[in-house]
Amino acid sequence: MRNNAVSSALLIMLAASVAAGCAKSGDGGGGDAAGTSAEPAKPPEPVTLKMYQIQALWTEKDVNDLIIEPVQKKYPHITLQFEAKGDVEKALTAGEAIDLIAVWNGNMPYYKSFDIFDNITPYATKQKFDLSRFDQGALDSIKALSDKGELIGLPNMLQFNALYYNKDIFDRFGAPYPKDGMTWEDAIELAKKVTRSDGGTAYLGLDPDYLTRLLTPMSLNIVDGVTNKSSVNTEPYRKVFEIGKAIYDVPGNKPAGGIMKGSAADRFTKDRVAAMLTTVNILDRLRQTPDLNWDVAQFPSFKERPNQYGMYDLHVMTISKTSKHKEDAMRVLEVLFSDEVQLMSSKKAGKLPVMKDPKFSQAYLQDTPELQSKQIQSIFKSKPAPAPAYSMYYSKARGILVNSFVEYANGAKDVNTALRESDEAINIMIEAEQKPK
Repeated sequence: MRNNAVSSALLIMLAASVAAGCAKSGDGGGGDAAGTSAEPAKPPEPVTLKMYQIQALWTEKDVNDLIIEPVQKKYPHITLQFEAKGDVEKALTAGEAIDLIAVWNGNMPYYKSFDIFDNITPYATKQKFDLSRFDQGALDSIKALSDKGELIGLPNMLQFNALYYNKDIFDRFGAPYPKDGMTWEDAIELAKKVTRSDGGTAYLGLDPDYLTRLLTPMSLNIVDGVTNKSSVNTEPYRKVFEIGKAIYDVPGNKPAGGIMKGSAADRFTKDRVAAMLTTVNILDRLRQTPDLNWDVAQFPSFKERPNQYGMYDLHVMTISKTSKHKEDAMRVLEVLFSDEVQLMSSKKAGKLPVMKDPKFSQAYLQDTPELQSKQIQSIFKSKPAPAPAYSMYYSKARGILVNSFVEYANGAKDVNTALRESDEAINIMIEAEQKPK
């Protein structure tokens, strides 16, 4: 009898256990072990993030289309406030919290002195954000700007270089169009065929725009970003100076206003006297001149650096150290750098993504009918040159170097003197800037 009683008790307990299990499996998994309902997850607290930009890198339309609307769709608790013309320095001085900053990588050394750029890697790791999708050369260029080699921003756009040409000028003089794969020497020889005066107009065969178009493919940024010393009195700069002078030595190829004067883009699109122009992305401007008979070819290369154009020239999105909502700021970057938004950026906004997958460059401006007949993919036969760390003295040093180049190109100085005097003047300028004010 005693064994029967024990067996009956065990059966009752087993039945109760099964019943409890059935009840739990039928409640959608919301109950706890005691059969009580768990608290539903609280929705995220609404947050407003402030985004500033240094220089006019973003239009309000692009911010709305590529950031605000996609972010609100995925993370409705986040509201982005875009300060299109906000003064970052003034806001920092006032103690204002900034969450996101858009900046050109060449300006980051100056603003780094404010200690505002945060290391993005920990936030990316926490949110399982895949950094391997990016062009690693671009990420390395940003890491080079950090004293600790940290990733202090993500590149949302790459500025490319290209050779634009006026087909009517080439047709006028019966010259062949520029082709992909040309060296600078090839471009100079072609320029000789279309540099001439005709019908009262002086046509320029090749307009190199500015000295930086020749410097950057050789990864030359004038001042060493680590030592803050001039690096111009060296063989690579001599090579650049000599190629630049050879361009202007083509008889009749100096602009009327002088070397490195006026707007090269105007000479090509407005005055229409430049047969070839080597410069950055001017496609938006060309879209506004539908009667100009133009096309595009691969940027000319140095023989030592085939298929390379200007070094990584990046528009960068950063998280500010002053932000009180860094994880939400990282969520904004997650959306901005999603495949969906990056493809939209490439197709519609003309912002070339800095991603490994070639589908992003292949999609570049596909939704722009007036560019469908142009050789846009020629641009991408070149890749950016490596970018050493910029110095905060780069801009002022560049002005000194350009002035010396102009003197050399005009025959006022030999190349050795021009480079030596530039080197000395740049170092004197840096020493003066470093002295306490």
